[in-house]
Amino acid sequence: MRMTRMNIVASIALLALAAGTAFFVLHAVAVARAGTKRSPSAAPTLANSSAQTQDVPVLYFAKDPEPAPPFLARDLSGNVVSTAALKGKVVLLNFWATWCGPCREEIPEMIKLQAQYKDTLEVIGASEDEAAPEQVAKFAKRAGINYPVIMSSAQLEREYGRVAALPTTFVINADGRVVQKNVGVYPFEFYDMEVRSVMGMPVTARIETFKDTGQIFLKNAARANELPGVSFAGLTPAQKKIALHRLNAQSCTCGCKLTLAECRINDTTCPISSGIANKIVREVAQGRLQPMASTAKATSGNPR
Repeated sequence: MRMTRMNIVASIALLALAAGTAFFVLHAVAVARAGTKRSPSAAPTLANSSAQTQDVPVLYFAKDPEPAPPFLARDLSGNVVSTAALKGKVVLLNFWATWCGPCREEIPEMIKLQAQYKDTLEVIGASEDEAAPEQVAKFAKRAGINYPVIMSSAQLEREYGRVAALPTTFVINADGRVVQKNVGVYPFEFYDMEVRSVMGMPVTARIETFKDTGQIFLKNAARANELPGVSFAGLTPAQKKIALHRLNAQSCTCGCKLTLAECRINDTTCPISSGIANKIVREVAQGRLQPMASTAKATSGNPR
Protein backbone atom coordinates (compact mmCIF):
# COMPACT_ATOMS: atom_id res chain seq x y z
CA MET A 1 0.00 0.00 0.00
CA ARG A 2 2.77 2.45 0.90
CA MET A 3 4.59 1.99 -2.41
CA THR A 4 1.31 2.38 -4.25
CA ARG A 5 0.65 5.65 -2.48
CA MET A 6 4.16 6.91 -3.13
CA ASN A 7 3.80 6.12 -6.83
CA ILE A 8 0.42 7.84 -6.89
CA VAL A 9 1.59 11.01 -5.21
CA ALA A 10 4.69 11.15 -7.41
CA SER A 11 2.47 11.08 -10.47
CA ILE A 12 0.30 13.82 -9.01
CA ALA A 13 3.32 16.02 -8.36
CA LEU A 14 4.58 15.70 -11.94
CA LEU A 15 1.17 16.45 -13.33
CA ALA A 16 0.79 19.44 -11.05
CA LEU A 17 3.96 21.00 -12.43
CA ALA A 18 2.70 20.58 -15.97
CA ALA A 19 -0.79 21.81 -15.37
CA GLY A 20 -0.04 25.54 -15.40
CA THR A 21 -2.21 28.15 -13.77
CA ALA A 22 -5.64 26.78 -14.71
CA PHE A 23 -6.39 25.55 -11.21
CA PHE A 24 -9.57 23.68 -12.02
CA VAL A 25 -7.74 21.77 -14.75
CA LEU A 26 -5.01 20.94 -12.23
CA HIS A 27 -7.67 19.83 -9.79
CA ALA A 28 -9.36 17.51 -12.27
CA VAL A 29 -6.03 15.98 -13.31
CA ALA A 30 -5.01 15.41 -9.71
CA VAL A 31 -8.26 13.63 -8.93
CA ALA A 32 -7.94 11.42 -11.99
CA ARG A 33 -4.33 10.50 -11.24
CA ALA A 34 -5.14 9.82 -7.60
CA GLY A 35 -7.04 6.75 -8.74
CA THR A 36 -10.38 8.01 -7.53
CA LYS A 37 -13.49 7.95 -9.73
CA ARG A 38 -16.15 10.52 -9.10
CA SER A 39 -19.48 10.76 -10.81
CA PRO A 40 -19.74 13.41 -13.51
CA SER A 41 -21.71 15.58 -11.11
CA ALA A 42 -19.13 15.26 -8.36
CA ALA A 43 -15.87 16.13 -10.08
CA PRO A 44 -14.86 19.81 -10.12
CA THR A 45 -14.43 20.90 -13.72
CA LEU A 46 -14.01 23.94 -15.85
CA ALA A 47 -17.44 25.31 -16.59
CA ASN A 48 -18.83 25.41 -20.10
CA SER A 49 -17.25 28.27 -22.00
CA SER A 50 -20.47 29.41 -23.63
CA ALA A 51 -21.70 32.97 -23.30
CA GLN A 52 -24.40 31.80 -20.89
CA THR A 53 -22.00 30.38 -18.28
CA GLN A 54 -19.18 32.90 -18.93
CA ASP A 55 -16.65 30.33 -17.66
CA VAL A 56 -18.03 30.39 -14.13
CA PRO A 57 -16.43 27.54 -12.17
CA VAL A 58 -18.62 24.92 -10.52
CA LEU A 59 -18.35 23.68 -6.94
CA TYR A 60 -19.90 20.33 -6.07
CA PHE A 61 -21.13 19.29 -2.64
CA ALA A 62 -22.92 16.19 -1.40
CA LYS A 63 -26.67 16.33 -1.27
CA ASP A 64 -27.92 15.27 2.18
CA PRO A 65 -24.34 14.94 3.52
CA GLU A 66 -23.64 12.35 6.20
CA PRO A 67 -22.33 13.14 9.69
CA ALA A 68 -18.56 13.07 10.02
CA PRO A 69 -17.48 9.91 11.88
CA PRO A 70 -16.59 11.11 15.40
CA PHE A 71 -13.08 10.77 16.73
CA LEU A 72 -11.14 11.74 19.83
CA ALA A 73 -7.36 12.00 19.66
CA ARG A 74 -4.40 13.94 20.98
CA ASP A 75 -2.33 16.12 18.71
CA LEU A 76 1.46 16.17 18.62
CA SER A 77 1.48 18.64 21.51
CA GLY A 78 -0.73 16.44 23.67
CA ASN A 79 -3.88 18.54 23.29
CA VAL A 80 -7.23 16.81 22.82
CA VAL A 81 -8.75 17.06 19.34
CA SER A 82 -12.35 15.93 18.96
CA THR A 83 -15.13 16.33 16.44
CA ALA A 84 -17.53 17.21 19.25
CA ALA A 85 -15.51 20.34 20.07
CA LEU A 86 -15.46 21.45 16.43
CA LYS A 87 -19.20 21.88 15.88
CA GLY A 88 -19.87 25.31 14.48
CA LYS A 89 -16.61 25.39 12.53
CA VAL A 90 -15.80 24.25 9.01
CA VAL A 91 -13.19 21.48 9.23
CA LEU A 92 -10.63 20.26 6.70
CA LEU A 93 -9.49 16.81 7.80
CA ASN A 94 -6.31 16.43 5.77
CA PHE A 95 -4.67 12.99 5.53
CA TRP A 96 -1.00 13.51 4.66
CA ALA A 97 2.55 12.26 5.32
CA THR A 98 5.99 13.81 5.58
CA TRP A 99 7.24 11.56 2.76
CA CYS A 100 4.47 12.74 0.41
CA GLY A 101 5.75 15.43 -1.97
CA PRO A 102 2.33 16.84 -2.95
CA CYS A 103 1.38 16.91 0.75
CA ARG A 104 4.40 19.09 1.51
CA GLU A 105 3.46 21.29 -1.44
CA GLU A 106 -0.04 21.66 0.00
CA ILE A 107 1.00 22.49 3.58
CA PRO A 108 1.59 26.24 2.94
CA GLU A 109 -1.94 26.43 1.51
CA MET A 110 -3.38 24.82 4.62
CA ILE A 111 -1.34 27.17 6.81
CA LYS A 112 -2.67 30.16 4.87
CA LEU A 113 -6.26 28.94 5.08
CA GLN A 114 -5.98 28.37 8.84
CA ALA A 115 -4.54 31.85 9.38
CA GLN A 116 -7.09 33.51 7.11
CA TYR A 117 -10.16 31.86 8.65
CA LYS A 118 -8.85 31.16 12.16
CA ASP A 119 -12.18 31.89 13.86
CA THR A 120 -14.39 29.80 11.57
CA LEU A 121 -12.11 27.09 10.16
CA GLU A 122 -10.10 24.26 11.71
CA VAL A 123 -7.58 22.37 9.64
CA ILE A 124 -6.60 19.03 11.15
CA GLY A 125 -3.65 17.12 9.76
CA ALA A 126 -3.86 13.33 10.12
CA SER A 127 -0.34 12.02 9.61
CA GLU A 128 0.04 8.67 7.85
CA ASP A 129 3.70 8.45 8.84
CA GLU A 130 5.08 5.29 10.37
CA ALA A 131 7.80 7.36 12.00
CA ALA A 132 7.56 8.29 15.66
CA PRO A 133 5.27 11.22 16.51
CA GLU A 134 8.34 13.13 17.71
CA GLN A 135 9.78 13.03 14.19
CA VAL A 136 6.51 14.22 12.69
CA ALA A 137 6.40 17.02 15.29
CA LYS A 138 9.89 18.18 14.25
CA PHE A 139 8.78 18.29 10.63
CA ALA A 140 5.60 20.18 11.54
CA LYS A 141 7.64 22.77 13.47
CA ARG A 142 10.07 23.27 10.60
CA ALA A 143 7.16 23.64 8.17
CA GLY A 144 5.47 26.22 10.40
CA ILE A 145 2.23 24.24 10.67
CA ASN A 146 -0.27 26.31 12.65
CA TYR A 147 -3.02 23.70 13.00
CA PRO A 148 -3.27 20.51 15.07
CA VAL A 149 -1.67 17.35 13.71
CA ILE A 150 -2.76 13.94 14.94
CA MET A 151 -1.37 10.52 14.08
CA SER A 152 -3.76 8.63 11.85
CA SER A 153 -4.84 5.08 12.63
CA ALA A 154 -6.39 2.13 10.86
CA GLN A 155 -9.63 2.81 12.72
CA LEU A 156 -9.74 6.46 11.65
CA GLU A 157 -9.10 5.52 8.02
CA ARG A 158 -11.71 2.79 8.16
CA GLU A 159 -14.35 5.11 9.58
CA TYR A 160 -13.67 7.64 6.85
CA GLY A 161 -13.96 4.98 4.16
CA ARG A 162 -10.26 4.24 3.66
CA VAL A 163 -7.65 6.61 2.24
CA ALA A 164 -6.31 5.36 -1.08
CA ALA A 165 -4.01 8.26 -1.96
CA LEU A 166 -2.35 11.24 -0.33
CA PRO A 167 -3.19 13.98 0.22
CA THR A 168 -6.89 13.35 0.84
CA THR A 169 -9.00 16.02 2.52
CA PHE A 170 -12.52 15.65 3.88
CA VAL A 171 -14.51 18.89 3.91
CA ILE A 172 -16.84 19.04 6.93
CA ASN A 173 -19.40 21.81 7.29
CA ALA A 174 -20.30 23.70 10.46
CA ASP A 175 -23.04 21.16 11.20
CA GLY A 176 -20.46 18.37 11.33
CA ARG A 177 -21.41 16.79 8.00
CA VAL A 178 -19.00 15.73 5.24
CA VAL A 179 -19.83 17.64 2.07
CA GLN A 180 -16.87 16.68 -0.12
CA LYS A 181 -13.69 14.61 -0.33
CA ASN A 182 -10.76 16.09 -2.24
CA VAL A 183 -8.08 13.68 -3.46
CA GLY A 184 -4.81 14.99 -4.84
CA VAL A 185 -3.14 18.37 -5.23
CA TYR A 186 -5.41 21.39 -4.91
CA PRO A 187 -4.44 25.03 -5.51
CA PHE A 188 -5.12 27.54 -2.77
CA GLU A 189 -7.68 29.36 -4.94
CA PHE A 190 -9.85 26.29 -5.16
CA TYR A 191 -9.74 25.53 -1.44
CA ASP A 192 -10.39 29.18 -0.61
CA MET A 193 -13.48 29.22 -2.82
CA GLU A 194 -14.68 25.87 -1.43
CA VAL A 195 -14.23 26.95 2.20
CA ARG A 196 -15.93 30.28 1.62
CA SER A 197 -18.88 28.52 -0.01
CA VAL A 198 -19.29 26.06 2.86
CA MET A 199 -19.18 29.00 5.27
CA GLY A 200 -22.02 30.66 3.39
CA MET A 201 -19.84 33.46 2.09
CA PRO A 202 -20.24 34.81 -1.46
CA VAL A 203 -18.20 33.09 -4.19
CA THR A 204 -17.94 33.51 -7.94
CA ALA A 205 -18.96 29.94 -8.65
CA ARG A 206 -22.05 27.91 -9.40
CA ILE A 207 -22.97 25.43 -6.67
CA GLU A 208 -24.28 22.00 -7.61
CA THR A 209 -24.98 18.91 -5.53
CA PHE A 210 -24.47 15.19 -6.09
CA LYS A 211 -25.62 11.98 -4.47
CA ASP A 212 -22.77 10.21 -2.71
CA THR A 213 -22.43 6.82 -4.38
CA GLY A 214 -18.95 6.12 -3.01
CA GLN A 215 -17.18 9.34 -3.96
CA ILE A 216 -16.96 10.35 -0.29
CA PHE A 217 -17.76 7.23 1.73
CA LEU A 218 -17.03 3.89 0.07
CA LYS A 219 -19.86 2.24 1.99
CA ASN A 220 -22.23 4.19 -0.26
CA ALA A 221 -21.00 2.28 -3.30
CA ALA A 222 -24.14 0.16 -2.84
CA ARG A 223 -26.12 3.17 -4.06
CA ALA A 224 -24.27 3.35 -7.37
CA ASN A 225 -25.97 2.35 -10.61
CA GLU A 226 -22.72 2.53 -12.57
CA LEU A 227 -19.16 1.51 -11.70
CA PRO A 228 -15.90 2.60 -13.34
CA GLY A 229 -14.61 0.08 -15.84
CA VAL A 230 -17.72 -2.12 -15.65
CA SER A 231 -20.13 -2.24 -18.58
CA PHE A 232 -23.75 -3.19 -17.91
CA ALA A 233 -24.69 -2.77 -21.57
CA GLY A 234 -27.19 -5.36 -22.75
CA LEU A 235 -28.49 -6.26 -19.30
CA THR A 236 -32.16 -5.94 -18.49
CA PRO A 237 -33.01 -3.81 -15.43
CA ALA A 238 -33.58 -7.04 -13.45
CA GLN A 239 -30.22 -8.47 -14.55
CA LYS A 240 -28.42 -5.25 -13.71
CA LYS A 241 -29.93 -5.37 -10.23
CA ILE A 242 -28.61 -8.93 -9.80
CA ALA A 243 -25.15 -7.92 -11.01
CA LEU A 244 -24.94 -4.86 -8.76
CA HIS A 245 -26.12 -6.93 -5.80
CA ARG A 246 -23.31 -9.41 -6.33
CA LEU A 247 -20.71 -6.72 -6.91
CA ASN A 248 -21.66 -5.18 -3.57
CA ALA A 249 -21.65 -8.52 -1.79
CA GLN A 250 -18.54 -10.26 -3.11
CA SER A 251 -15.09 -9.26 -1.89
CA CYS A 252 -12.26 -8.36 -4.22
CA THR A 253 -9.28 -10.73 -4.00
CA CYS A 254 -6.60 -8.07 -4.57
CA GLY A 255 -6.04 -7.74 -0.81
CA CYS A 256 -7.93 -4.48 -0.37
CA LYS A 257 -10.61 -6.10 1.86
CA LEU A 258 -13.28 -4.18 -0.05
CA THR A 259 -16.25 -5.37 -2.03
CA LEU A 260 -15.81 -5.47 -5.79
CA ALA A 261 -17.95 -2.35 -6.15
CA GLU A 262 -15.94 -0.50 -3.51
CA CYS A 263 -12.65 -1.55 -5.08
CA ARG A 264 -13.76 -0.30 -8.50
CA ILE A 265 -14.55 3.11 -6.99
CA ASN A 266 -11.52 3.19 -4.68
CA ASP A 267 -8.98 2.07 -7.31
CA THR A 268 -10.10 2.31 -10.92
CA THR A 269 -6.78 0.80 -12.05
CA CYS A 270 -7.19 -2.49 -10.16
CA PRO A 271 -7.12 -5.26 -12.80
CA ILE A 272 -8.40 -7.90 -10.37
CA SER A 273 -11.68 -6.21 -9.45
CA SER A 274 -12.13 -5.22 -13.09
CA GLY A 275 -11.73 -8.78 -14.31
CA ILE A 276 -13.98 -10.35 -11.68
CA ALA A 277 -16.65 -7.66 -11.98
CA ASN A 278 -16.93 -7.94 -15.75
CA LYS A 279 -16.96 -11.75 -15.50
CA ILE A 280 -19.92 -11.52 -13.11
CA VAL A 281 -21.76 -9.22 -15.52
CA ARG A 282 -21.19 -11.65 -18.40
CA GLU A 283 -22.44 -14.58 -16.35
CA VAL A 284 -25.55 -12.67 -15.31
CA ALA A 285 -26.20 -11.80 -18.96
CA GLN A 286 -25.89 -15.50 -19.87
CA GLY A 287 -28.33 -16.46 -17.13
CA ARG A 288 -25.67 -18.38 -15.20
CA LEU A 289 -26.05 -16.28 -12.03
CA GLN A 290 -29.32 -15.80 -10.21
CA PRO A 291 -30.32 -13.51 -7.31
CA MET A 292 -28.51 -14.35 -4.09
CA ALA A 293 -30.55 -16.28 -1.55
CA SER A 294 -30.46 -13.83 1.35
CA THR A 295 -28.89 -10.67 2.68
CA ALA A 296 -27.02 -12.66 5.31
CA LYS A 297 -25.50 -14.89 2.66
CA ALA A 298 -24.73 -11.94 0.43
CA THR A 299 -22.74 -10.08 3.05
CA SER A 300 -21.02 -13.02 4.73
CA GLY A 301 -18.05 -12.94 2.38
CA ASN A 302 -17.23 -9.27 2.89
CA PRO A 303 -14.57 -8.95 5.60
CA ARG A 304 -14.40 -5.60 7.37
